[in-house]
Amino acid sequence: MSKKWFVVVNPNAGSRKIKRDWPEIKKLLSEAEFEFGFVFTEGPLHAIELVKEAILNGERNFIAVGGDGTFNELANGIFSQSEVNHDEFILAAIPVGTGNDWGRMYGIPADYKKAVAIIKKGESFVQDVGLVEYQGGDSRKKRHFVNIAGMGFDALVAGKTNKQKDAGKVGALSYFINLLTSLFEYKPGQVHLEVDGETWDFDTFSVAVGICRYNGGGMMQAPLALPDDGLFDVVVIKKIGMATIAVQLKNLYTGTFINHPKVFSCRGSKVKISSGLHDFKLEVDGESLGQGPYSFSVLPQALRVVIGEKNF
Repeated sequence: MSKKWFVVVNPNAGSRKIKRDWPEIKKLLSEAEFEFGFVFTEGPLHAIELVKEAILNGERNFIAVGGDGTFNELANGIFSQSEVNHDEFILAAIPVGTGNDWGRMYGIPADYKKAVAIIKKGESFVQDVGLVEYQGGDSRKKRHFVNIAGMGFDALVAGKTNKQKDAGKVGALSYFINLLTSLFEYKPGQVHLEVDGETWDFDTFSVAVGICRYNGGGMMQAPLALPDDGLFDVVVIKKIGMATIAVQLKNLYTGTFINHPKVFSCRGSKVKISSGLHDFKLEVDGESLGQGPYSFSVLPQALRVVIGEKNF
């Protein structure tokens, strides 16, 4: 693929291993004859501003070197500006984070050489993008996402993991350990769900609103999601006993949990979710955000991304 790329590097991704590994990645890009410039992020949300500035300077092709959160920020940089049409951009990833859940959907491995080869080959796909409106402090805020939004138990686990990331203490098993410890902390409660005008009320453990299928380091929480159908896959795990959770845990990684009677799923393009639960928080693409009520809308086939192979 003959393009000029703008590479955004998160030096804290992968337990800060990028500080060590960036020279290797840079060398691989050079050996593959990429024309590229690069910048390092300096903190949360910095990548959004870097991308917006790069767009004003004429950049249209971006590579995220980092985790799912870094990729999310690059997408938000694209969609938080209106000077350039979204169909002029292409977004690629060299995964370095702890989850790599977006990359699982498209066969992009956490192997630098293979990821660079995929970008060099240049096969692309146009996927949907989600937009969520939520309560952030005293005001309503918006965030785009490209993978999955999780609420309730999912957000609690993500919140713990993100605190460990900030302290540089996250490892390969961190998410799974946080998942197990959170089982003893989280209290399910009533959630009101509206999808394309149809409503339900559930005593709820967790809710996922998915464009893609994977989150939490490989769990297939939206196993039927198609990333270009213009619809969210909404998956609700109702209040469930500890023994059942223990039995079903392995099925989260295969997607077969979707067949359990305590699981509700549907599809739609407009989703509203509210709850009186204090702990019913939100994470999107692994990034912890705010509180409800939540309002989701989908932007059909809005972002061109570089992929390896379709795992759907």
